[in-house]
Amino acid sequence: MSAAPSTASKTAIVTGSTSGIGLGVAEALAAGGCNVVLNAFTDDPADHALASALAARHGVEAAYVCADMAVPEACRALVEETARRFGGVDILVNNAGIQHVAPVEAFPTDRWNAILAINLSSAFHTIAAAIPHMKRAGWGRIVNIASAHGLRASPFKAAYVAAKHGVVGLTKTVALELADDRITCNAICPGYVLTPLVEAQIPDQMKVHGMDRDTVVREVMLARQPTRTFVTVDEVGGFVTFLCSDHAAQITGAALPMDGGWTAQ
Repeated sequence: MSAAPSTASKTAIVTGSTSGIGLGVAEALAAGGCNVVLNAFTDDPADHALASALAARHGVEAAYVCADMAVPEACRALVEETARRFGGVDILVNNAGIQHVAPVEAFPTDRWNAILAINLSSAFHTIAAAIPHMKRAGWGRIVNIASAHGLRASPFKAAYVAAKHGVVGLTKTVALELADDRITCNAICPGYVLTPLVEAQIPDQMKVHGMDRDTVVREVMLARQPTRTFVTVDEVGGFVTFLCSDHAAQITGAALPMDGGWTAQ
């Protein structure tokens, strides 16, 4: 008889989780028996319905908590509200992020500030708030969704690259501070992931380049990714679930590429 998954009955927060990578991670954790808190900056009936549907599919508890990850107090309040509802916070997945593309000299200050706040500072605030709960429980898992851009740079993405490099550095520092507390902290660094947002860009790219779908994906969108294949949200969710398991207890402080060989070049 196999043992219960090490994530069963744990409570997980996934920031930025009403679509794309975040929702895929939430689905994977719920499938492993986790109670899950979904998050975004909206507060619509559809958000709460998403949590209810997740709970029904997987037989776990799930809730939606509105919190704007650009606001430090809201980041910390998300953690405290989760602890109030579920009695603790065992797993924290920092996924919320935004992007803007522009040359450095023309990069809008407000976009720089927002990207740094949501992609980097929010992770600091949620981690700082979650650590006391994890220490109290004597166990915890922190997974930061960084990017291949946390390991490599690209032009015109100054804020995003800076933020994701910062996430990798934050991950290492947190891991060292918590090394004696049975709390791990790791960063996943995906390449291009096939999310609804990315999927919606493909037709425009086909028109611009005069290519069919397969060609534009392989030769334009995935030009840096040697496998010429998108990472899937299910693959990211599976990787997060592994890092939250007991099998990954000695993996901490790592920036783990999931990029089809991009950063191996």
